Parts: sequence; structure tokens; C-alpha cells
Amino acid sequence: MNITNIVNGHSTAEARWARYGPYYAMFPVDFAFDVVDKYSKVGDNIIDPFAGRCTSVYAGGVLGRNALGIEINPVGWLFGIVKINPAPLQDVLERLEYVFEQLKNYKNEADSLPLFFHFCYCNNVLCFLCAARDILKWKENSIDATLMSMILIYLHGKIGEGISNQMRMTMSMGMNYSIEWWKRKNLTIPPEINPYDFFRKKLLWRYAKGIPQINNDTSVILGDSTKELKKLVNNNNKKFSLLFTSPPYYAVTDYHVDQWLRLWMLGRTPYPKSEIEKHKGRFGNKQNYKELLDDVFGQCSYIMADNSTIYVRTDKREYTLKTTLEILNKHFPDFKQQIFDKPISETTRTQTQLYGNKSFISPGEVDIILQRKL
Repeated sequence: MNITNIVNGHSTAEARWARYGPYYAMFPVDFAFDVVDKYSKVGDNIIDPFAGRCTSVYAGGVLGRNALGIEINPVGWLFGIVKINPAPLQDVLERLEYVFEQLKNYKNEADSLPLFFHFCYCNNVLCFLCAARDILKWKENSIDATLMSMILIYLHGKIGEGISNQMRMTMSMGMNYSIEWWKRKNLTIPPEINPYDFFRKKLLWRYAKGIPQINNDTSVILGDSTKELKKLVNNNNKKFSLLFTSPPYYAVTDYHVDQWLRLWMLGRTPYPKSEIEKHKGRFGNKQNYKELLDDVFGQCSYIMADNSTIYVRTDKREYTLKTTLEILNKHFPDFKQQIFDKPISETTRTQTQLYGNKSFISPGEVDIILQRKL
């Protein structure tokens, strides 16, 4: 496969599908393809224990690697598995039609939702969302997963680009904030949208760009890496030549609050709520953050091949960078280390920019590359 066709201009089906998702990945598409191409070869096993929207895993699968990702947030996991294995278009269209036909049965459920939802969505859209939320078995069925992922992409955004009232596309804004903002802008009446027509058009557009060809041994696990990696370590038959990841940054991200509306579609509460479950919060506790990195990279050290590469993109702020380097040096002491600054540009989207405190300017990111050559 000619990687230039993928990373330059995104002219192939593989590159187009790589952008499947509602917001920029932490790994830009061309960057992910470049790293996988440079630091592994066809047939190698690669792993990303903080897979996010699974751009690294996707790049590995497209380029003929056996790629494995682990992601704790179901939104990222869902986007990942659909990028890797989208269902046939006709099956998804038929499922869309079925869900739309059930719309009238969910009026009472829609009416009972908090005021925010009625400011955000017209009645037909809100009933459709309630139906999809109840009917689609997105964890078990690839057709349902594909349709649900398409719904999540367009669940909120600018008027005309999604199915909601005016909102950000990257993250779910708070209820009270949104209501007050809509009132000030005289946007209290959401746009009238036919959800069947909207999603049918989006699906036809998406599939017209082609379907990616992915290595069959490419997958993403929905779960906590500290637990899932134990299974890999205990079944120590597979060795990985490339660990390619970007861990959460200290005191920046809370994916479960920032994506509360998409998580509601996946069965969670209809209110923004921080998760109390370990490893799902904003990592405001330094000790817990350090323990997470220690646990994950420590277990990864047991499954890396003798001749392997560790490629980590992280935050340049002092605590995150210092802690990441300390943990990596602890578990990969005989690896040669290189560090490259990745300053923020106008086209760069970082975890800090997307989810962090907008009152300060992020110093940028850093790429840490560890290699052991025997």
C-alpha cells in the first residue's frame, strides 16, 4: 500500500474513514500512519492501551499490522470498532428505517426528559433518539454499532451540521449553561429535522467514500487497561513490537463529563455526572495519576518484544511530563530515549485545548520515543 496516498491529501477510502468521529483525534491521521509505518513492519503486533478514538489502532490495521487497542470510554470504543469494521450500508439503512418507524412509541419517554433536551432537539428528533437509545444493541451487533456511531457523530454541533440546536461538536456543554446561552441568543426553538432523512443522507455520503481494508487481526477492547493488560500478561504468547499511545493528561480531561450527552445515548443518566469509578475522572489526584501510568506501562513492559519501540505523546506541562518520563524509565531502563517537542500550531488540537482550562495557554506536547535494538 502506498502510504503517501493515505497521509497526503487523504485521497483513499482508508484515510477518509479514519476521520470517522465527531472531533479531532489526539493523534492526527497522518501522524498515526507515519509512526506505525516507521516503527513497525507488516505483520507486527502493535498495542495502544489508551486508545481514545482508536486512530493508532486503525492506522495499524490499514497498514497490515495486528493492532490491539484498549479504551475505557464507550464513546471512543464505539467509534474505533466502527472505523475498523463498519456494517454493510444496506443493513444500516434498514435498521435506521426500523428505528424511525418506532418513533411514535417513545413520545412519553421524550416528554419526561429534562428541559435541556427540549431546547436542544425538536420533538421528532428527541423521540427518535429515545427509540435508538432503547432499541440499538451497539455492544453486540455491528449494524447497530454503525448506526449508533453515526448518531453520536451528529448528536450535537452547529445548526445545519448536526441534529441539535446550536452547540459545540467536540464536547457536550452543561445543561444550565446551554439553556441560558440559547435564551440570550434567541435560540430557544430547536431546528425542525427529519432524523430519517438526515441520517440516510449522511450514511450515503459516508459510504460513497469507500470502505477501508483492515487487517483481520485488529481489535479494540472496551475496558480498563489496568485489568485488561493482566490477561495479556498471563497469556504471554503474543509479543508487541510497537507500543503507540497518548495517556490522559494530569488534571485536564474528564471524558465522561465532557461527553455526557453522547454517554446518555449509550444508556447513561440524562445529566452531566462525573464518574466515581477509578480511571474515569479528571485525574486531579497526583498519586492516582502516577499509579495509573505505573500500572499500565509496567504491565506493558512484560509483553513487548526484545526488539521494540515505545512511542508516547504526552503533555509538556511539568507534572505530566516528569511523571511520564519517570515511569517509562522505570519500566524500560535499557531503552534508548529521544524526546521531541511538538509545539501547538493553528491546526493542532491537544487534550488541553479540547477539554482543559481555557484560561491558560498550553505549552504544547512532547513525543517520547524509547527503542531497544538488540
